[in-house]
Amino acid sequence: MITILGLGPGSIDDLSRRAWDKIGNTPTLYLRTARHPCVADLPATCKIVSFDDVYQQHKQFDDVYDKIAARILRLARDSGEVVYAVPGDPLVGEATVTRILEGAQKESIEVEIIHGISFIEPCLSLLDLDALDGLQVLDALAVAEQYHPPVNPALPALLAQVYSQTVASNLKLTLMNQYDDEYPVKLIYAAGTVDAAVEHLTLYEIDRSSHIDVMTALFIPAMDELCSFEALQNIIAHLRSPAGCPWDREQSHKSLRPFLIEEAYEVLEALDADDPQALYEEMGDLLLQILLHTQIAIDAGEFKMSDLLRHLNEKMIRRHPHVFGDVEATGDLGQLSRIWQEVKDAEKTENDEGFESLLDGIPKGAPALFVAQRYSQRAAKAGFDWHDVSGVEAKFKEELAEVFAAYTNEARAKEIGDLIFVLVNWLRWLGIDDPESLLRETNAKFYRRFRHVELQAAKDGKPISDFSLDKLETWWQEAKRLTD
Repeated sequence: MITILGLGPGSIDDLSRRAWDKIGNTPTLYLRTARHPCVADLPATCKIVSFDDVYQQHKQFDDVYDKIAARILRLARDSGEVVYAVPGDPLVGEATVTRILEGAQKESIEVEIIHGISFIEPCLSLLDLDALDGLQVLDALAVAEQYHPPVNPALPALLAQVYSQTVASNLKLTLMNQYDDEYPVKLIYAAGTVDAAVEHLTLYEIDRSSHIDVMTALFIPAMDELCSFEALQNIIAHLRSPAGCPWDREQSHKSLRPFLIEEAYEVLEALDADDPQALYEEMGDLLLQILLHTQIAIDAGEFKMSDLLRHLNEKMIRRHPHVFGDVEATGDLGQLSRIWQEVKDAEKTENDEGFESLLDGIPKGAPALFVAQRYSQRAAKAGFDWHDVSGVEAKFKEELAEVFAAYTNEARAKEIGDLIFVLVNWLRWLGIDDPESLLRETNAKFYRRFRHVELQAAKDGKPISDFSLDKLETWWQEAKRLTD
């Protein structure tokens, strides 16, 4: 029999009557740590044994928790009954308790839980906050180990165990992937004790506080309600509902196809313009298309957003075994590309797919220059390529001669198509792996120059067609000097 009881947040006055009675009738009380304000006021008749020594023996908390849990389980097997006390409530932020519960279930050991006031309740009092307002409670240690916080920014969050400046430093780096450096937050000290205090500061300052100790928590207020992925999903679901918008309700996967392509091109335009504000606006429009398609699928019972996200997460982890697995990588891009391809090939084998060309998987409906570049790249990786750049240069001359040798416009057009494909290969040999962007840059350059010519003609109050070619060429050369 194992009894696990909560000592509450601090004062002995917050200890429950049931916990007090249990301690009073217990010869030996085992504590995860004696560093708790109420320990000095526990009954003198009770022998106190803490596991603080285990913290000194191990560097990793997981090892500490495993060791303590193993001791409690062994004591239960050896003596028949053990009473184990932890700060706060046994089921709030107590990693040793979860391990004990798992072990006890495997060994059919009975466990009794005597609840206590956790750190959460006094924190709520200090913050004047209702937990039902969407409060998220997290372990700062776990969040600090991640690269993006698992937090919905539209809801408040309380992070426990910010017990040192090192933890605070690692924590803020993770949080800064979502919150601004100067986002206002609160550090809560010694909640539930007479020394309880709240410090108002900005996110980037939290590791500079000299008051941080083992009873420190961090509170992050909610951003505005429209800043989260969940809020956007709710808006789209609302628009598609009977109470929503007739236009959105009528859309289908097929009817939205043109918008998906259009928004993707507008993202590319923002990238070419190197305009961060336009980029996030256009990426938002592209994300809207993905969410609309997803909601259409949800309405039709095809799949849910969780299916999409799980599939993508699993694929990214699976295809990066050198990051998430045990595959060693030197950092060489060629090696990383081979690892990626090997995983993809294994996926095809596992899915029992039939023969697949190296060129399969490249969307045939994508822009032609993009497809040509990808075909060229994949064929070259398989060894179907010239030995050096002189080979592709010779091929260009050969195709150019065939253009001029063609007798009909139709035949000449086909030869020009071959010539364009050779040009894509030539660009690849020159290290240009995105001919689509190169041509967009050329288009933008032509736009700037031609617009200058139009403006000069407009100043004279005449259409371009009224000017001689020599005059237009003069303005064109002027545009080259002014706009490039």
